[in-house]
Amino acid sequence: MATIFDVAKYILERKGEMTTWKLQKLCYYAQAWSLAWDGKELFPDDFEAWRNGPVCPALYRLHQGMFTIEADQIPGGDSSVFDDDQRETLDVVIREYGDYDAYSLREQTHGELPWKQARGGLPPTANSNAIVSKCVIGEYYGSL
Repeated sequence: MATIFDVAKYILERKGEMTTWKLQKLCYYAQAWSLAWDGKELFPDDFEAWRNGPVCPALYRLHQGMFTIEADQIPGGDSSVFDDDQRETLDVVIREYGDYDAYSLREQTHGELPWKQARGGLPPTANSNAIVSKCVIGEYYGSL
């Protein structure tokens, strides 16, 4: 199975350098649409409902302290591990979301059920490490 680092590397190789905030959101949408379209997770890591939207802690630990990131800064990521369906999902996510800036992606995730439900009514500025349920993600995006 692929890892969050494989997904991040794939995205960065196709879109180039970007903010770490944007990368987090693109990886989230890759996972979301894989759950919706393929009925299975793209990678095993969870996202947490942080105040700036969904964040994968493992990816965050890699880029902590960085503002932007490039593909060569993802050690161990392998963008060649994906099958055709997975590549198609990733390419659609990149095409549909890749030109948005990080703030727009943040605002979009804040308006969607999976992040809001995981936060459980917390104020927007409150910290949270609640897991965004993969079941809720798959059901929500699958219904769109």
